[in-house]
Amino acid sequence: MTSLQMSISPDDGSSSVVGRRDAFGVASTILLGTAAASIAVSPANAIESCPKGSKNCLRQTWTPASGVSTSDAIAQLRDVLNAYPQEGQNDVDGGGWIIVEDGLNDASGVAKVEYRSSGKGKLAKFFNGGKPFVDDLFIELDGSSFQVRSASRVGDSDFGVNGKRLDYLFAALKGKGWSLSN
Repeated sequence: MTSLQMSISPDDGSSSVVGRRDAFGVASTILLGTAAASIAVSPANAIESCPKGSKNCLRQTWTPASGVSTSDAIAQLRDVLNAYPQEGQNDVDGGGWIIVEDGLNDASGVAKVEYRSSGKGKLAKFFNGGKPFVDDLFIELDGSSFQVRSASRVGDSDFGVNGKRLDYLFAALKGKGWSLSN
């Protein structure tokens, strides 16, 4: 059992393992009633907000052009993610990237991409022992839009790296008619 799962033992002595989202839904139903539980477990609430005043986290909403189906929007988004240069761009993400999770077509509606700095810069050498800094991009389907969050794993500032990354990705989507809201 991972730290994201819990075991529930009904009165009959049997046991089953459920994920945290399901467990939260059950707890919400018990504590707050069914209506509150359906709100609490909706996928759009899964991506955390950036901490107030954060200098290493950005959250945006990307909306496809009117009339684009969900499956076509997911395909456009995947095309843009896969076209991101492995060698980075605009002096960021020189250590490449990897799609860690792609559940955009699944019930979760979530994708996660991990980006790495080159680890060669003065900051990486001084603050991180020459190891690359790692940032996470979370994307979640929210009705006809996508909630997007890009955040550094460590530190109080990213020196604009997450903004450069999101600007680059969204510029490609904007060319396909997408809109942005913060």
